[in-house]
Amino acid sequence: MFTIGEFSKFCCISTRMLRHYDRIGLLHPAATDAQNGYRYYDSSQIPTFQRIETLKRYGFSLAEIKRLLTLTEAELNIQILLQYERVKEQTASLTETLTCMERDISHFKEGITMNRNYNIIVMNAPEQRVFSVKRTIAIKAQDIHGLISDLMAQAKVRGLHRAGPCQLVYMGNEFNEDRMEVEAQLQVAEAHPDTKLLPESLCVAAIHQGPLEEVHTGYQAICQYLDEHPEYQLTGISIERYLKDENMVSSAEELETAILFPVEKA
Repeated sequence: MFTIGEFSKFCCISTRMLRHYDRIGLLHPAATDAQNGYRYYDSSQIPTFQRIETLKRYGFSLAEIKRLLTLTEAELNIQILLQYERVKEQTASLTETLTCMERDISHFKEGITMNRNYNIIVMNAPEQRVFSVKRTIAIKAQDIHGLISDLMAQAKVRGLHRAGPCQLVYMGNEFNEDRMEVEAQLQVAEAHPDTKLLPESLCVAAIHQGPLEEVHTGYQAICQYLDEHPEYQLTGISIERYLKDENMVSSAEELETAILFPVEKA
């Protein structure tokens, strides 16, 4: 048996943390002196301690680890695989954030302002024949790419040929990045029972050039335009049209995305 101080040295962890583990029921001492309350540990507890520290490195909270320690090996492995996927998503998101920060830092050094200037126009969007697929997804690159890939695959199965850009329509009355109904549309040449005609419509529009992570600045520019031009009233949901998508360019800076809001003039 080892005192809490000795065990802390073997495990390279503070006695304060070992006491905390005891309080929350994560790792109790092997024995506690009834007279003075001193805690004692033995070597058989080291594998449990090592597992706790490993799960901490994986990003699990102490409360989660307490539950995980009650699982079978098979059940624990499933939870670790799920956490692996979550960490991958977080890493991808952080990588995107770093890319945006590096780009902005480069702009700072070159004296380029962060505020973009958009040429807002009012246009008649022509009639379109589209094939569409609707899903409820999270608004993140992986889910959006999956939706568009599904759209293209289903269009191919039906023998439909692309006649224009792909676009996304965000359904609903508000934006929800975690769960939102989105319709992916592809302009096609052929009439088909699964296609539909989108009528000509008056739109306030802007073209965003650059990474899709920054496309929101185009939406905000249209918002400001509509605020300054109250004669135009929104009549429908926005369209995000990919004029130059990832298959057409060599870098994210070359992407071109049209943002269209259907309106009517009072």
